Amino acid sequence: MKTLKSKSLVIAFVIIAHFSYGQGTSEFLTKSDAFFKENVKNGRVAYKAIKENQAALDELLVLAKDLTVSKSDASEYQAFWINGYNLLVINSIVENYPIKSPLDKPGFFDKTKHDIGGTSITLNDIENKLLRKNFPKEARFHFVLVCGGLGCPPIINEAYMPSNLDAQLERQTKLALNDPNFIQVNKNKVKISQIFEWYKGDFEHEGKVTDFINKYKSEKLPEKVKVSYYPYDWTLNEVK
Repeated sequence: MKTLKSKSLVIAFVIIAHFSYGQGTSEFLTKSDAFFKENVKNGRVAYKAIKENQAALDELLVLAKDLTVSKSDASEYQAFWINGYNLLVINSIVENYPIKSPLDKPGFFDKTKHDIGGTSITLNDIENKLLRKNFPKEARFHFVLVCGGLGCPPIINEAYMPSNLDAQLERQTKLALNDPNFIQVNKNKVKISQIFEWYKGDFEHEGKVTDFINKYKSEKLPEKVKVSYYPYDWTLNEVK
């Protein structure tokens, strides 16, 4: 009888814990979506407005601080950390605003630690240890993690949601790779973002970098195209 009672208590605790966990994640994602809709316009962020009223951003970071997500639910895990990364970039810029570039703050990506997801972690480690390392074949991360510079693919005015994540990743990757400013084609020559140089291996799981680009590009690159890289633009992606 005691064994049955103990098992019942354990089951009840697991159910309650799971429900609470799901509720917390859902609230974070819903409020993140509202925040992005309010503060992102045409791929740029209203840092000045956020600086003047930080309540919504502060609430999101408090919600995210102790939430934990498991890799066993890949979509929820990825959505949480992608949104978390983008919110932390925005928050770090707001903390140092006015600022012309995230690189104006030493250690912006690799030294400053943030309390999120039950841990203390840098932006670089979110990208490289939690996302790229755990999902090494998911190169589309590079088109949704937004570093605060104009060289990044544009940030969207919505949160990444587990139920719709694959479609969102696909849409943003296609958007970037069909942007003539991001992929600059001139006959048999093409200039591409340094993202493809820095993370070359991520794009070569199924062939060359150009094969990855052509997978998403409407007008395909020529077979023997000559590839070079244009300088990364670290100018702040601020609403003007």
